[in-house]
Amino acid sequence: MKMENDIINRVLEEYRRRIAAKTAPYDPVTGNLSPGRRFSFFCPEIHPGPIRLPEAMRRLPQVEALQRGRRLTEVFPGTEENARRQWCRLRCEHDFPFWTYKFVRIKPKGGIDGCPFVLNNPQRHLISEFEKMREAGEPIRLILVKARQWGGSTATQIYMLWIQLMRRKGLNSLIVAQQHAGTDEVLDIAKTALDTYPGYMLADEGEEVPEKEKRYVSNGISNAAIRIPRRCFKIKAGSAERPDSSRGGDYALVHLTEVGLWKQTDGKTPEDIIRAATSGVLLEPETMIVMESTANGTGTFFHREYEAAKRGSSLYRPLFIPWFEIERYSIPIADRKAFARRLVEGRHENFTDDDHKASGEYLWNLWLAGATLEAIAWYEKLRAGYNNHDHLMAEYPSSDLEAFVSSGANVFNREKAMELRKDCRPPWKTGELLGRAESGAEALCGICFHADPRGRLKVWEEPDTDGAGRARRISDRYLVVVDVGGRSMKADWSVIAVFDRLGMATGGKPAIAAQWRGHCDMDQLAWLAARIARWYGDALLVIESNTIETRDPERYVDGDQSLFILNQIRNAYGNLYARRQSPEDIMEGRPRKYGFHTNISTKPMIISNLVRVVREGLYTERDEACIDEYLTYQRRPNGSYAAVSGKHDDLLMTRAIGLHICLNEMAYPRVSEEYGGNAAPAAALMRRATQLSLF
Repeated sequence: MKMENDIINRVLEEYRRRIAAKTAPYDPVTGNLSPGRRFSFFCPEIHPGPIRLPEAMRRLPQVEALQRGRRLTEVFPGTEENARRQWCRLRCEHDFPFWTYKFVRIKPKGGIDGCPFVLNNPQRHLISEFEKMREAGEPIRLILVKARQWGGSTATQIYMLWIQLMRRKGLNSLIVAQQHAGTDEVLDIAKTALDTYPGYMLADEGEEVPEKEKRYVSNGISNAAIRIPRRCFKIKAGSAERPDSSRGGDYALVHLTEVGLWKQTDGKTPEDIIRAATSGVLLEPETMIVMESTANGTGTFFHREYEAAKRGSSLYRPLFIPWFEIERYSIPIADRKAFARRLVEGRHENFTDDDHKASGEYLWNLWLAGATLEAIAWYEKLRAGYNNHDHLMAEYPSSDLEAFVSSGANVFNREKAMELRKDCRPPWKTGELLGRAESGAEALCGICFHADPRGRLKVWEEPDTDGAGRARRISDRYLVVVDVGGRSMKADWSVIAVFDRLGMATGGKPAIAAQWRGHCDMDQLAWLAARIARWYGDALLVIESNTIETRDPERYVDGDQSLFILNQIRNAYGNLYARRQSPEDIMEGRPRKYGFHTNISTKPMIISNLVRVVREGLYTERDEACIDEYLTYQRRPNGSYAAVSGKHDDLLMTRAIGLHICLNEMAYPRVSEEYGGNAAPAAALMRRATQLSLF
C-alpha cells in the first residue's frame, strides 16, 4: 500500500509539472515560448521589458546598435512611426510567430474571421521543426503524421506564405490535396491572410501602395491559382484526382496534403503525382516540400515514406503529433487524486471484457507517454463511443504506430510484434553460399561462403563447427524452411530461413540464424536450399507446397513450383521434411508426401500458432523486414489471411511454418552419440545452448 501511495504522489507531482508546462504563457510579442533558438534583447523604446528575438538577429547591425543604447530613430532614420515600422519589418523577416500575430488574420475552427494567427502548442512543435532546417541552411523536407483538428495544414501554408512574403521574392508554391475541394480549402487560407495584409508590407521599403490595390489576382479560368504581383509569385492548387493540374511550373514550395488518402487515378499512382509536383524543386535553402496527412492504414505510399524517414533513408524528416498535445482534447476532473489512484491501481489490467472501455494498462501507457490526467479522462469518455479500439486509435493516435492502424482486421498484436525489434540487428555476414557446382550432387560438396555486400544471404549466426570446419552434430538443432515465390519481379519473393533451435535444449527459444531472399529459377532455388541446409549440419529441410485452394494469383505468378524443387533434390539430400502419414496410408503402403502442405486447413493452424508465438515472444527475430510484414498482415472479410496491397508475407510464412514445426513436431536438440564418452564437446555445446536461451 505504501508503494502504491508513493506512485500516486509521484504521478500528482509529475501532473503539476505537465500542467505548468502546458499552461505556461506563450507570447509571440515577447518571444516567450516561441519556436527556434532565441536570445534576450532589451530596448525600452520597443518594449518595456526584455524580449526574446531569433538568434539570427543577434549580429544584425541595427540590433547591435540598439543593444548599445542607440535611439530607435537614430538606427532607423525618419519619424518615430516610420522607425517603428522599419523595426517591425526587420523583426518579421526573422520571426515567423511575431509576423503571424501582427499581420496574419484567419478564421479558426469554430471562430470568426479576422482572428490573429496565434500558434497553438502542436503548431509551435511543427514550426520548430521547420525552423531547425531553415536555420541550418538546409532544404525543408518534412513528412507529418497528424491527429485531426489542430491546424497542421494551416500552419504549413502560412509558413510557406511567410517565406514568399518576407524572406524570398519570386518563389512560387503549389498545393496538392486529395480532392479539388481540399485544395480550395488550403488556398483559402492564403487568400484570407492576404485579404487583410497591409499594403506597405507587400511593397519594398519606401514604396507607396494604394490601399485599394488588390493584394492578389486570380490566375486562370478555374481560379485554381492566385498571383501576388508585388512579390512576383503565385500560389497554385492541384489535386490527386486530376494529376495534370499539378504538373509543370517553377515551384520552390510544395504542400502535399492528406497524402495518406490519395488513390490511384487514371493510371497515376501517388508516387507519380508527387514526382511530377516536386521534381523541379531545387535542393536549396528555404525551399520546402511538406507531405502531411492523417494516416490511413499500413502498406500505403504515405506509410512507406514515413517509415523511410524514420529510418533516416530519405530526404524527409518525420514528425508525429499525438492527440494529447492538442489543448482541446481534455475535460475537467473533480477529484484528481482519486483519478490518479484509479490510474495507478489499474495499470496492470491488460484486458477488459467491455468493448467500449479502455484497459487500465492502456490508460497507464497514455500517462507514461506524456498525457495529462484531464486528457486521459477525455480519452476514456471518448472510448465509450467506440466498440473497436483500433478505430479510435486511428482517429486519435497517441503514437505513430497507432496512427497507421489499418481499417482491416490486423492479425498480429502491434505492440507485441514491435517488441521483437529489440533483437533485430544487421547480419554478421552478407553474401552467397557456393558449392563445387550449381546443381547436382556436386552442388552440395566443397561448400564455402563468398562475402558480397550485394549478396542475398544474410548470416546472423554461422553453423557451429569443430576445429576442422565440420558442423558439430547436435540432432534436431537446425531447421531450414523454404517459401517458394517466383523468378519474375512480379512474383512474390522466394525465402529460405534458417532456425537455430539450440536454445530450446535448456528451456530457451529458437532464433533466426540466416536468411536468403530473392528471385531466381526454381532449379537454382532447389540446390541453393539444399546447400544451405547441408552447411547448417544437414538441417531438416522443409519446402512449402500449396494447393489450388490457397493459391493467390498475385503471389504465385509462376505457379506452384514446390514439387519441381523436391524432385530436383530428393535423391541428393536425404533430410527432407515429410508429412505425417495416417494409419491408412501406412497400411496401404502409400508413398510419403514431402513438403509442408499449406492449404485451407493448415494455414489457419500455423498462423494461429504464430500469433501466439509473437504475443508471448517465443522466438528471436533478426530481420526488421519480417516485423513490417507482421504489422501489415490482415484477415480478410472472407476469413482468409493476406498482406495488405503492396506488401509481402514471404518472410512471415517461413516463420509460420518453421515455428509450427520447431515447437510442435521436432524433438528437442540433443548431442549426437558420435561424441561417445568425450564429455567436453557436449558440455561446451550445452553451455552454448544456455547462452542462446538468454538472448
